[in-house]
Amino acid sequence: VQLQASGGGVVQAGGSLRLSCAASGSFFTIGGMGWYRQAPGKERELVATITGRGDTNYADSVKGRVTISRDNAKNTVYLQMNSLITEDTAVYYCNAGIFRDRGSWLRRSFTNYWGQGTELTVFS
Repeated sequence: VQLQASGGGVVQAGGSLRLSCAASGSFFTIGGMGWYRQAPGKERELVATITGRGDTNYADSVKGRVTISRDNAKNTVYLQMNSLITEDTAVYYCNAGIFRDRGSWLRRSFTNYWGQGTELTVFS
C-alpha cells in the first residue's frame, strides 16, 4: 500500500491550492484520512481529518480557509486551501487508516500509512 501526495508548490499569500493524496495497492477499504503538516523547525501538526462517513475536523489555524474531502471511488483525499498565509508554509503529509482485508475491517483493525509529503511555500 502506498499513499502518493501531490499538488504542493509556491503560491502568493491570498492564493489557493489543492493537495491530493491517492492510495494504491491491495487493501479492503480505507477508514479515516487526514492531512498533517510540518513547518521548518516545528513538530508535525494536524491540519484536517475526514472519517469514512465524511465527518470532518479542522485545526483552529485553518478553519474557514481549508476544506478536506475524499473520493472513495478513487481512494483519494483532497485538501482545498484558500486565503493562504505565509504561516501555511510547510511540508504536507497525508495519512490514512487502511483495512488490509475484510477480517481486519470486521475487527476494526487498521494500519496507519503516511504519504511522502508535498511541500507548500507561501510568499508575501
